[in-house]
Amino acid sequence: MKIEKNVESIKSNEFLKELSFCRNDTNSYLRKLLPQENNEILYDAINYAIFSGGKRFRAFLVIQAAKLFEIPKIRALQAASAIETTHTYSLVHDDLPSMDNDDIRRGKPTVHIKWDEATAVLVGDALQAFAYQILSDKKTHPNSEVRLHLIKTLSEASGHNGMVLGQSKDLEAEKNVKSPQLKDIVNLQKLKTGALFRWSLRSASILAEEKNDHLKIYAEAIGLAFQIKDDLLDHEGTTEKIGKKVGKDSQAGKATLVSILGVENAKKRCLELCDEACESLNLFGKKSEMLKTAARFTIERGF
Repeated sequence: MKIEKNVESIKSNEFLKELSFCRNDTNSYLRKLLPQENNEILYDAINYAIFSGGKRFRAFLVIQAAKLFEIPKIRALQAASAIETTHTYSLVHDDLPSMDNDDIRRGKPTVHIKWDEATAVLVGDALQAFAYQILSDKKTHPNSEVRLHLIKTLSEASGHNGMVLGQSKDLEAEKNVKSPQLKDIVNLQKLKTGALFRWSLRSASILAEEKNDHLKIYAEAIGLAFQIKDDLLDHEGTTEKIGKKVGKDSQAGKATLVSILGVENAKKRCLELCDEACESLNLFGKKSEMLKTAARFTIERGF
């Protein structure tokens, strides 16, 4: 048992090092792509939003999945940068008073607090558009059909049939006096959170010009596990550790997977999803070890 714990500890340390490496790599690449701060309020706010912290977990998933297919690093970084600009745009808009009304993100004032609401809206607009600009570049892939496929699938994942629909359903749920069912909350989270996770893994198979349903299973599982863990952190965590306000869901009377399942059952479901994600990658052998460790990080993280 002690040996097993030591092995897990070593894997965890290796994962954190790799996550840090991917974060630094992605940040360096984004600095080359994004407009530099030069007294333009918009440019300053864009850089503030992008470089105010964050795990870069979606970028990590893109890069690690790309390794399964031996995709050139620059192509993986292009896709990783696109998902991070899309994710950041969603956070900036999500924080707005008309949405979740948050004044802290990653331990810092949100964009609309540091500047104003109009600037926050424009930052989100710019970052969303820039994601497609990145993917359209020949550096992403020499084949224009592959680039178009990436753009199409990211627009689907982030648009009215994906993340945006999930956000809309989330806002509806706050106003709905009728308590949503478990299946409704699961569907909401598969859209709001899971859609970008699925694209992060799917981008690798698109770049490789291969179809792989195993990565889809993995993405579905960790996407839902990630959201359940977020709900648990909102229930049990602290603002200092997480970097944003906690307890907002319960204060608002908002139904979450934790409020419906209960804390213990939610934790149990996280473990089941982690196992499901890891099993889906067995055909990749040792090459998938980092992604399996990432699944465990998803449910064990404290932030």
